[in-house]
Amino acid sequence: MHLIDIKHLTKTFDDTRALDDVSFYIDENEFITLLGPSGCGKTTLLRILGGFETPDAGSVSLSGQDILTVPAFEREVNTVFQHYALFPHLNVYDNVAFGLKMKKMAPDVIADKVSKALKMVRLDSLSKRRIQQLSGGQKQRVAIARAIVNEPKVLLLDEPLAALDLKLRQDMQYELKELQRNLGITFIYVTHDQEEALTMSDTIVVMNEGHILQIGTPVDIYNEPKTKFVAHFIGESNIIPAVMNADYRVTFEGHTFTCVDHGFETNQPVSVVIRPEDITLKQEEGIINGVVDAITFKGVHYEIIVYVNDKEYVIHSIHPQEVGTSVSLHFDAEAIHVMADV
Repeated sequence: MHLIDIKHLTKTFDDTRALDDVSFYIDENEFITLLGPSGCGKTTLLRILGGFETPDAGSVSLSGQDILTVPAFEREVNTVFQHYALFPHLNVYDNVAFGLKMKKMAPDVIADKVSKALKMVRLDSLSKRRIQQLSGGQKQRVAIARAIVNEPKVLLLDEPLAALDLKLRQDMQYELKELQRNLGITFIYVTHDQEEALTMSDTIVVMNEGHILQIGTPVDIYNEPKTKFVAHFIGESNIIPAVMNADYRVTFEGHTFTCVDHGFETNQPVSVVIRPEDITLKQEEGIINGVVDAITFKGVHYEIIVYVNDKEYVIHSIHPQEVGTSVSLHFDAEAIHVMADV
């Protein structure tokens, strides 16, 4: 049995369909990310799971029990909000203990639970610190400690790293994943940041305009996008019109290439996706030839723009090229990902 089953979930705000017949499931101890642009429906879905919104139609079950009629405070689900929602007049300890005190737990039980939660997020030495004295990363940890101290089955995280600077955000990505492993509970994470999704997730749910476009592991989503939207949204992509001549044979840019895809109709119009890092440039005549139009240093690689038949290709390489240089593009069969035009 799945931990969470979401079936035919629909939600409309005025004339906008935020969720349109959304169905999928979430397994126990999974780190699952809802990924998509602003307005795609991911936060609405999270708020329904947390009990802060009511859907127009559909069902949500947790461990086989319907939770849509269960008040938010009675669900075995806790939420970490984007802006943390901490109490500025309380110190770290009292912020984490607040929910336990509201449940009228014994002081020694509260102390034990808060101590364990703060140790888990590495804030046990700052329990008496005022919230105003904390850094952004520390505030985020307090919000997580306050959520996990109740020992929920599911932790909902609504873009919790959005307010942090780049380096801290990257550090916290690894910390959150490690925390999820140690806690052994299910994390449902909302973000529009593809790097966060790829770094932390066991499963990614790509959403747009209230629909789920693709569900899969980070590797599957990145290497085998099912639509142009997914290919564009998850990393940079070169998307080329093509024709699938037969299994393992695809034609684009006037040439036929061997690929690893099959199952398409003969001579079916398709699109080919080739990631920038999968293309090698050589200063010699090849099958696909072009001219370097621009180059930008990105730190770990150069981003090189090459024009081929008035079409722009993006290439990531550690080897710079001079603008105006004639080059040929080279890639392996495994680098060619064929998807149906939808």
